[in-house]
Amino acid sequence: MERENAWKKYDAKALEELESLSLRYRKFLDNGKTERECADYAVELAKKNGYTSLEDAVKAGEKLAPGAKLWASPMGKTIMLFIIGRQPLENGMNIIGAHIDSPRIDVKQNPLYEDGDLAYLDTHYYGGIKKYQWVTLPLAIHGVVVRKDGTKVNIVIGENDNDPVLCISDLLIHLSQEQMQKKASEVIGGEDLNLIIGGKPVKDTDEKEAVKANVMGILKDKYGIEEEDFLSAELEIVPAGRAREMGLDRSMILGYGHDDRVCAFAELEAIFNVEGVPEKTVCCLFADKEEIGSVGATGMQAHYFENAFAELMNLTGDYCDLKLRRGLAASKMLSCDVSAGFDPNFASAFEKKNAAFLGRGVCFNKYTGSRGKGGSNDANAEYMAEVRKIMDDAGVSFQTAELGRVDLGGGGTIAYICALYCMNVIDSGVAVLSMHAPWEIISKADLYEAMRGYHAFLVNA
Repeated sequence: MERENAWKKYDAKALEELESLSLRYRKFLDNGKTERECADYAVELAKKNGYTSLEDAVKAGEKLAPGAKLWASPMGKTIMLFIIGRQPLENGMNIIGAHIDSPRIDVKQNPLYEDGDLAYLDTHYYGGIKKYQWVTLPLAIHGVVVRKDGTKVNIVIGENDNDPVLCISDLLIHLSQEQMQKKASEVIGGEDLNLIIGGKPVKDTDEKEAVKANVMGILKDKYGIEEEDFLSAELEIVPAGRAREMGLDRSMILGYGHDDRVCAFAELEAIFNVEGVPEKTVCCLFADKEEIGSVGATGMQAHYFENAFAELMNLTGDYCDLKLRRGLAASKMLSCDVSAGFDPNFASAFEKKNAAFLGRGVCFNKYTGSRGKGGSNDANAEYMAEVRKIMDDAGVSFQTAELGRVDLGGGGTIAYICALYCMNVIDSGVAVLSMHAPWEIISKADLYEAMRGYHAFLVNA
C-alpha cells in the first residue's frame, strides 16, 4: 500500500508551522553537535518551558503533584523530561526515546604529534562511518578538557566565520593508482584519519618539534591547557558549518547529526506541546552511546531511566519494588530513531514496497535487526494496531518500513533494551538519505509529522 506524500495535504497554517519548526530544528542542530551540547541545549529549553530539576526535588524530598514538570541529565550526556500524570506510576508511562550521539571522529588521549613540518591530532572514529567520506572536508573540534583540579574547559573551534577549520588530507589523484585499487573500506584506514592542526614553527627556538610547540602555545594561551590535559579530554571532530535548507523548493534540510537528533528534537517539541495534566505520566528520553551499542554509564543499557522512575515513584508517595516493576512493564514506548530513506540512485539496496520515502511522514519499523531479524525488538501486532489508530485519529501522515533489502540491510536501536522491562516498544523515526555520512538529508515534512505523531502518542497511548 503506497502512502501519499504529506506535502500534498498542507494548508497555509500547516506550512507556516512546518517552516517555523524547521528553523528551530536547524538552530538545535547547530548548537548541538555533541551529546553534551544537545543535553545542555535541551535542559535550557526545558527550564524555559517550566521544568525543574529532579535532582533538586529528590534532595528536598519534595512531594510531586500531577502536572509537575521535571528534567534530569545524568552525567550531562543524557536527558529525561517528565510530566507527572493523574494516574499512579504503577500504571506506566508513555515514553518517547531517542539518542543524541552521532557518528564522528574522536581525539585520542595522547594525540598530538609533528611529522613533515605539520602538527597533527591522532584520532579514533566513533560509530559506523565510511572513513573515506571524512577526508578533505572542513572539520571542527567540539568538546571538553578537564584539568586535574576538576576545572572544565569547553572548546569549540571551526564554527564561527572567523575561526580556522581543520582537515584530514587525502592522496592526490596523480599518485593514487595503488589506493584506487583498494576496497572502499580500505581506501582510508582508521589510523589514517589524522587531523592537520598546524604548520607554522616557533621562531628562534631549539625545539625539535617547533610546529607542535607552536600549536601547544596557542592552546595554552587561549584555553589554559597543557599537553597532558589531553588525557582527560573528550574532543569530537565533526563537520564544520551550519545545517542548511536543501533543494530549490527548500523542502529538505542538509545537516550533520540527523541520526538521531531529528527524532530527539521532534520529541522535545512534542512534550513541550503537551497541555494541562496528562492522564498518564509522559517522558521524553535522550540516550547516549547508541552508535556503539548503548553501552557505558550513559548508554541505554545503564539503569538511569529505571532509577529516575523509582525516584518519581518515591516522590509521588507510591514506591515499592513490585510497583516499580509493574510500572515499567505497563509503560508504552516509541523508540525514536531514523530509518533509511529510499534512494533512487541506489534502488537495488531497498525492497521498494517496504521502504521509507522522504516526505511521506513519520516512519514505523515493526522490526529492525539484520539477516533473520537478529538483534531486533519486533513489536507485536496488537501494539502496532494501537499505534496505527493513534496516528490515524490525529491525522498524522505515517509509513512503515524495514531497513534495506533482506540479507543486505540491518541496524539496531534502543528498542530491544527497553523491551527487557516487558513494555511495549516500537521503532519510529524519520527517513534519512546518506545516513551516517558527514552531511545527511531529511524532509521538513517528515520532521513535522514526527513531532505531531510523538505528541499524539504522549497524550493518547
